[in-house]
Amino acid sequence: MNELFLLIHTLIISIAALIALKLGKHCLIAFIAAQSILANLFVVKQITLFGFNGTASDAFMIGSIFGLHLLQEYYGTKEAQNSVKISFFLLIFYTVISQIHLLYTPATHDIMQQHFYPILHFMPRIAVASITVYTSVMYLDTLLYAFLRKLFGGKYLLLRNTSCIIISQLVDTILFSFLGLYGIIDHIGQVIVVSYTIKIVVMLITRPFLIFSKYVVIPQK
Repeated sequence: MNELFLLIHTLIISIAALIALKLGKHCLIAFIAAQSILANLFVVKQITLFGFNGTASDAFMIGSIFGLHLLQEYYGTKEAQNSVKISFFLLIFYTVISQIHLLYTPATHDIMQQHFYPILHFMPRIAVASITVYTSVMYLDTLLYAFLRKLFGGKYLLLRNTSCIIISQLVDTILFSFLGLYGIIDHIGQVIVVSYTIKIVVMLITRPFLIFSKYVVIPQK
């Protein structure tokens, strides 16, 4: 069933990305930032996909890159770089606030602290790893996408987008797995392979939506 849920998850993110694109660059920037925060929140949950261990956040990472490419394609590299800075700021804000949340002494009848703690107490390490890796990879992806866009004269959108994701997410998966997840989750090598494979599968699912954005969902500039 997890494989079906992954498909539904990816379709919802892809549709949401196109809606954000239609609503304008500010909504798309907010969408990208939200993906980065959600990826950090859900990454500690391990799931089984196709018989292997993985994490529940891979669709969000592809969603953020997908949104970044839409922003860069229709609004330019400067706006894409600005969205990376905004995501960077919000990740820091989220990390600080999540730790303050844990510092509150719960009421005697509270039953939620015991659930918040195991999720959020990993946040500083995960967030530091994520901020470092996410920001570096997003900038790498932005520069690579800009280079390919110039190289191909704005043509071959599908090829440019796919090439960037394949390269950037390989770097992201390896670095983040060791910096953010090593010692927290089991079978780190398997997680890296499965996570990267899942990202490629998720990317392939988003391809029709990318084409749709090119010919139908063109925002007003």
